Amino acid sequence: MASLLSSVRAGLRTGLNAECRSFVTAATQPATWTHKSLRTGVIARKKGMTAMWDEWGVRIPVTVLQLEQCQVVQVLNEETHGYTALQIGSTDRTPKNVTQPMMGHFNKAGVEPKRKLFEFEVTPDAVLPVGTELVASHFVPGQFVDCSAPTMGKGFQGAMKRHGFGGQPATHGTSLTHRSLGSTGQRKDPGKVFKGKKMAGRMGGNQATVQSLKVMKIDNDLNLIYVKGAVPGVDEQFVKVRDAIKKRGDKIAPADVLPLPFPTIQPEAVKAMPRELVAKTGGADPYVMKE
Repeated sequence: MASLLSSVRAGLRTGLNAECRSFVTAATQPATWTHKSLRTGVIARKKGMTAMWDEWGVRIPVTVLQLEQCQVVQVLNEETHGYTALQIGSTDRTPKNVTQPMMGHFNKAGVEPKRKLFEFEVTPDAVLPVGTELVASHFVPGQFVDCSAPTMGKGFQGAMKRHGFGGQPATHGTSLTHRSLGSTGQRKDPGKVFKGKKMAGRMGGNQATVQSLKVMKIDNDLNLIYVKGAVPGVDEQFVKVRDAIKKRGDKIAPADVLPLPFPTIQPEAVKAMPRELVAKTGGADPYVMKE
């Protein structure tokens, strides 16, 4: 009986040790990107627009976005907060302009106070440690991203500018009301103006997202991301940039750059990269005449 108990205990120890070894091995192995993985986004500052030319000589308008001291400030997990996300901070600021509660928040994370904080929901395999710095090479040339920011404020505008109305007739007796809204109500029934009626009012300053913008170039020295097309907001506006939500799986980037850096690019890999990484348009020369 004693020998049986000792053999059972030895078997349990062996099983526990094997389980612990497998857990440690899984924890030490780097995570791999899958089609269901959701990486964190970054906070960039819009620097303006310029143009670049692809390998065929076609001019492409691009928006320049720069990352400034972009770091992970807090990890939100399923057990405590009910969802998995990362709080990202951008652009260091002087401590004298930070409130005491926020200063304690930054001190707990061990990072410098930040000017802007945003949350990005991620999958559990894409969680990054607090203090991890995110750089421009988090994205790869040729992939698609979504950019979110408040639009430019236009102030109080009329119905023609705000909603694209056609206005009143230009002639035939129209006087001083060419750009007027016109009638807004009905008759005695319902006897009111419905809520949500398109009228003159404050325009702009609303959160907007432009989806599926192509990353044309990455500058590793200046931490710049060149995005094809326009991005909402004024210059120096904070912009949230993340992987395109409508381009999942193999559609998010060309096959030669997949898989994406996961959960983010390693600092050693950035040092080994050239300064600029440029996306290729591919296809046929658009200036060659078709027979």
